[in-house]
Amino acid sequence: MSWNPILDVDIPIGDAVDLVDTVIVPRARDLGSFEVRRALPSAKRQMVGPFIFFDQIGPVEFLSGQKGIDIRPHPHIGLGTVTYLLEGRLHHRDSLGTDQWITPGAVNWMNSGHGITHSERTDAPFTPQGNKMFGVQTWVALPKDAEDGVASFAHAGADTLPLLEAEGKRLRLVLGNAWGEQAPLAMPSELFYADADLDAGAAIPLPDNHEDRGVYVLRGSVEVGGQSYDAGRMLVFRPGDRISVRAGGQGARLVILGGATLEGPRYLWWNFVASSQERIEAAKEAWRGGDWMHGRFRLPPSDDGEFIPLPDK
Repeated sequence: MSWNPILDVDIPIGDAVDLVDTVIVPRARDLGSFEVRRALPSAKRQMVGPFIFFDQIGPVEFLSGQKGIDIRPHPHIGLGTVTYLLEGRLHHRDSLGTDQWITPGAVNWMNSGHGITHSERTDAPFTPQGNKMFGVQTWVALPKDAEDGVASFAHAGADTLPLLEAEGKRLRLVLGNAWGEQAPLAMPSELFYADADLDAGAAIPLPDNHEDRGVYVLRGSVEVGGQSYDAGRMLVFRPGDRISVRAGGQGARLVILGGATLEGPRYLWWNFVASSQERIEAAKEAWRGGDWMHGRFRLPPSDDGEFIPLPDK
């Protein structure tokens, strides 16, 4: 862990109404054995920078005999998935042949390019003591010149990510560049993604080298311009303003993310993201027509016994 003087800067801020562009209250989504809180996309905002999807997973505890997270193979186009855990472990398998466990503090980055399939499972049964799961999965919409690219996967262990500290605050830079640091995984566009843990009253400045910036409160609360925001809120800030976010009386755990906006809006249907509706329709037909047996949507070699069918709507 390295000391970072930039994190010590506490920028005086004005009225929260002038600085917070959007407050998003996530929607609860039942995924069978567990529930997520979905902040993006929302009716108020489709993306923050290139981030088009944001799910908080848990916190939940799976006990002995429960199935846990068991997401069968399914396809993606036009996006990169970012999986980051605070608690628990998750087994990723994809059509590239990747077979990778992810644990707290590490990151899985899967670039779908033109097409990929993957599964995510906790591989129950659990021990009698159970298994806790708490984390975040986000999707990054790919720029147009990367939509037809070759799929890829990369994993970065917790010990490879920049870990910064200043008085009362600790920050892990998971992706991209911010606060004078660079995370190790190559990204298709300008973005940043960080995990920040703040003691009560500690303030952290948002990076000023990115157009779009958002903060999601995982635990505790934060204050901006005298206004308090509890856990389960995403705050999206105006571009260009110098802003600090201060933890409330119980401290705070935050995901801070953003980046450059894309060259245009994106279409989103099921697990597909694209710059045109035609790309979405082509992917739907490929999955419906059995392309999971071969081609761009073949199933993961180590998890090819089942798959999620195309939804009716």
